[in-house]
Amino acid sequence: MAESLKRTPPRVAAHRWLEPLPAATRFSLRGGPAARAAASRAFGVELPEQACRAATAGGRAALWLGPDEQLLIAPEVDAAAASGALGAALADIPHALVDISHRQVALGLEGPHAVWLLAHGCPLDLDLAQFPVGMCTRTVYLKAEVLLWRTAEDRVRIEVWRSFADYVVAQLEETALELPA
Repeated sequence: MAESLKRTPPRVAAHRWLEPLPAATRFSLRGGPAARAAASRAFGVELPEQACRAATAGGRAALWLGPDEQLLIAPEVDAAAASGALGAALADIPHALVDISHRQVALGLEGPHAVWLLAHGCPLDLDLAQFPVGMCTRTVYLKAEVLLWRTAEDRVRIEVWRSFADYVVAQLEETALELPA
């Protein structure tokens, strides 16, 4: 049952500005400098050292969530390879590595009104000067915890727990009703 849920994207009406993103493999990594260095080599992405920043390489991403916490994202087809490489590299280093692929899904929000739609229910200042391309952070969108990652000036990746995905989509769609036709 969990495997079928893992692959079920949230329901999104046909919009040019909102889409469910492909299923992905996600790991929560917690550890000190040695764990981050080993994970960087094994995962193929230099884990960010700067707060609230993301790094990408070869279709993979590492997002800084805290001083000792990273979210690692890879295409779903890389799950076994990423898991094996990380497990081997971190075997003798104190760390916590948890596969959270089943827990959350991703939405892509883009276009000239993307930030406006998010600002309706998010307490952060999402202006480009304050939340530049490459920045990521946990926050809330109305009543749901989300992770926002600005991947382009007019594009934001939203990581949300699967159980809140339909709620977030519905709220974004309702807010979009206020946009001019």
